[in-house]
Amino acid sequence: MNTTPDGRFIPPAHADERAMLEAWLDFHRETLALKCSGLKDDQLRLAAVSPSSMTLLGLVQHMAEVERNWFRRVFAGQDVPPVFEGSNLDGFALRPERGLDEAMADWRAEVAQGRELIADASLESSGRLSEQEASHVGDRGVSLRWIMVHMIEEYARHNGHADLIREQIDGVTGA
Repeated sequence: MNTTPDGRFIPPAHADERAMLEAWLDFHRETLALKCSGLKDDQLRLAAVSPSSMTLLGLVQHMAEVERNWFRRVFAGQDVPPVFEGSNLDGFALRPERGLDEAMADWRAEVAQGRELIADASLESSGRLSEQEASHVGDRGVSLRWIMVHMIEEYARHNGHADLIREQIDGVTGA
């Protein structure tokens, strides 16, 4: 398998659908981790574009919550609380005592849990959306395929944000 110069595995050019979805999702997960590497705590908390309060640390926390929501709540039907405190439902709010190590550990734990929950599931297996989520999608059920494509889209969109934030912090650009 080929890798990028920074060590991320490049998704295969030819693979079955499941392998392709998993490879692209993992590629985007590792891209987010890469965007946060080598920075100091104050840099991870820097919002690069006013009036947005989006930060790299906040993105990691947010994606931990997104992983939990789509794989544990929606797909597996688990009734689990938010990853972070109750007032921080989307994960973006920062706390002075929580740094990147803790946020990355929480995020990686959610990634691992999600992988475990879907390991033996068919792409046609369905999860159940909340009424609010269903109002956006138009259906209460979504397939694992839909969830994985959505997760790739979610990471890709936020990795674009991470690119801009990182470039503003120290000029580092690239995938």
